[in-house]
Amino acid sequence: MTDAPQADTSRAEATRTRLLESAVAAFAAKGYYGTTTRDIAAAAGMSPAALYMHHKSKEELLYVISRGGHEQILRLVVEAAAVDGTPAQRLYGLVHAFVSEHAGRPTVARILNYELAALSPEHLAEIRGIRRETENAVRALVAEGVRSGDFDIRDLKMAVVAVLSLGIDIARWYREGGDRSVVEVADQYADMALRIVGAPPL
Repeated sequence: MTDAPQADTSRAEATRTRLLESAVAAFAAKGYYGTTTRDIAAAAGMSPAALYMHHKSKEELLYVISRGGHEQILRLVVEAAAVDGTPAQRLYGLVHAFVSEHAGRPTVARILNYELAALSPEHLAEIRGIRRETENAVRALVAEGVRSGDFDIRDLKMAVVAVLSLGIDIARWYREGGDRSVVEVADQYADMALRIVGAPPL
């Protein structure tokens, strides 16, 4: 008897995971507005009514995907910025992790970066807050490198925007099995990030 609630919870979690995976695939393929709840439910092998037992709306699915993806990126950036090493070494590692995440999960990355306008104002404000935290972590590291003399830039804000832009657009063009592996792309983009901040290659 005591195992029943735990089993029910596990089944519910598995169902929510299946719905999220189906929503990721559908949103990435058709865009948020081109996707219906019926599309998502059918891909997950469920009825639309079953979907609403786990998520209030299509927008809530988008929010859950967006929040989880942005929180993952923030963790990667904060952890990379906090490791031991020179500012250049840490920025290299940060951009490498940032780019690897975007290239390694391009379907999720497309949703995170190109479907924000579909979020409700409340959810959009929350996601923008996470994005600001990510940007602030990168800005703090670049500013540290400027103070130490490791970096030579004229405009801190523009340099940070350029560094973050390196990873974002990968989702538009990168496909697994192409000419370059995720590691190769991350290596080259991390090198470019050092050039942006005026640091010599490692």
